[in-house]
Amino acid sequence: MGAIAAVALIVVLSLIAMMIIIKNMLYICEPNEVLIFSGRKRRLASGQLIGYRIIKGGRTLRIPLMEKVDRMDLTNMNVKVTTRGAFSRGGIPLNVEGVANLKIAGHEPVLNNAIERFLGKPREEIIGIAKETLEGNLRGVLSTLTPEQVNEDKVAFAESLLTEAAHDMVRLGLQLDTLTIQNVADEMGYLDSIGRQKNAALQRDVAIAQARAQAEAAIKDAENKQNSTLAEIGAAIQIAQAESARRLADTISRKDALVAEQQTEVNALVARAKADLRVEQARLEKLRMELEADVIQPAKAEMEAAVAAARGQAAKVVEDGRATIAVLNEIAATWKKAGSSARDVFLMQKLESVLQTLLSTIRDVQVNRLTVVDTRNEGNGQGKPGFDIAKATSTVEQVRAALGVDLPRLLEKLGDRATAAVPAPAPPSPPPAPPRPPRKA
Repeated sequence: MGAIAAVALIVVLSLIAMMIIIKNMLYICEPNEVLIFSGRKRRLASGQLIGYRIIKGGRTLRIPLMEKVDRMDLTNMNVKVTTRGAFSRGGIPLNVEGVANLKIAGHEPVLNNAIERFLGKPREEIIGIAKETLEGNLRGVLSTLTPEQVNEDKVAFAESLLTEAAHDMVRLGLQLDTLTIQNVADEMGYLDSIGRQKNAALQRDVAIAQARAQAEAAIKDAENKQNSTLAEIGAAIQIAQAESARRLADTISRKDALVAEQQTEVNALVARAKADLRVEQARLEKLRMELEADVIQPAKAEMEAAVAAARGQAAKVVEDGRATIAVLNEIAATWKKAGSSARDVFLMQKLESVLQTLLSTIRDVQVNRLTVVDTRNEGNGQGKPGFDIAKATSTVEQVRAALGVDLPRLLEKLGDRATAAVPAPAPPSPPPAPPRPPRKA
């Protein structure tokens, strides 16, 4: 029993000792801190070789005799940033007050910069370094801005300061969360004068706005009066137009009545004139018919009779000419066939019948010419047996006196033509057509 109790006591003591050892070797990292185990080398992702390892959140065991553990607080640090007489752009000194919230960066590789610079240092020293760095950045930003820009847009000023200080904070291993500008002032009264100037400009704008409002009110009142006057004038114009329309309608009505009356009178006159015209036309037709019966028709009948007579005379003359031409053509053909004795033969054949015809038409003979013919030498070869020269001479003279035809001369010409080259005789011409009856005009 004693041996068992001794073994149990040893086991319990061993467990207690082991627990104490584990407790001293086990480190738990809280969310607002970071544990740095120094003594063992490790290589970063960038290839840099460092002699510590970092634990952020969680727990781990320290290797005894080989590692040393340090804690670094990651809680927020409040830093008041104040500058006195910092020159802005334009050479105006300004006093700026602000507050910044920063902390040690909790991620690598920025955390490595903080471990190398602030491991083992108190927070007050870290705050002092951050304050001096921010004040330097603040002076640098002020030198690029005018007092108006700094005073009017503090948000833009703070953003410019954050951008300017972010690079320096990263190199220190710090993380700048917020930066607020609380006050901007100057000892020379420049901002005050700007405020007075802006106040004066504001008062000027207020006065201008009031003047504009009064002017707009006056203009509006004038427009209202103008609209009222125009409405009255428009009403008067409408009344005048209505009155004019009424008068115009009355005038048109009277005009229509007068026009209708005048049209009635004109229609009556036109009807009367048409009736008179018909009477005159009837009278004219009567006169025309009388003239047609008394003058035109008799004259037309006389004209037609004269035309028929003239046509008959012309037809007779034409037919006589045609017969004469046919006879002469036959005589010429006969003479050509008969030769030199054709003249005597022709005269013996035709002269007696011609003379009988001529003598039968002559009733009263008037002797205008006397020809004496010597018939004593009829047998000396001048004439032929049975040919009475005296009778032939008398007949020739009678033809010359009655018709104006010189038969000896004509026969002499025909004989001359017969001896010349005469063309073949033409066929006998057809008998002349009977004359047409005269056509009424």
